[in-house]
Amino acid sequence: MSRGGGSYGEVGQKIDYVFKVVLIGDSAVGKSQLLARFARNEFNLDSKATIGVEFQTRTLHIDARTVKAQIWDTAGQERYRAVTSAYYRGAVGAMLVYDITKRQSFDHVARWLEELRGHADKNIVIMLIGNKSDLGTLRVVPTEDAKEFAERENLFFMETSALESTNVENAFMTVLTEIYRIVSKKNLVANEEVDSSGNSSLLKESRSFNHCQVPKTKDTA
Repeated sequence: MSRGGGSYGEVGQKIDYVFKVVLIGDSAVGKSQLLARFARNEFNLDSKATIGVEFQTRTLHIDARTVKAQIWDTAGQERYRAVTSAYYRGAVGAMLVYDITKRQSFDHVARWLEELRGHADKNIVIMLIGNKSDLGTLRVVPTEDAKEFAERENLFFMETSALESTNVENAFMTVLTEIYRIVSKKNLVANEEVDSSGNSSLLKESRSFNHCQVPKTKDTA
């Protein structure tokens, strides 16, 4: 599958799939910076805390299909949790972010995961992200701790740096490609079922994918 092919906004192109992905985690772990880096290839040193919810899109190509990634940035502050929980619904992917220099942000990951699984599809594709890997000398969360948690909870895992653009593209593309792999498999099965009944195997394009089946094991990076 093609990984990394994408655009930062092309007008008038045909969209085959729309995948909604949510960014979650404590405040100030770098969720908005990860979004800006992936969606616009930007980084703002003066980034302020996100209030409420905002989303950005990026169109990319996987296996000659045009996929629009709709990335939602949910505010990490406790006072907004009740508001943003509604935005989990319909999400087929999630980036669960903590700061490798803030142990508390990692300790809260389990709670965020519980909330996510309580509101989103039970088979959502989830990537655990240890952000700010450029601050290695200030690290307080060992990589092995996060790997063990990801393996136990059946999550993908990567460490990233929005500042240095390390693994940001790879993390998002891993989730989006996995979603695409799942929906393609579902469509293949649907086609086979339609073919066996003698009906047309053509499927309607430009759909949003809201239900998926995640394999029991995943490789971590």
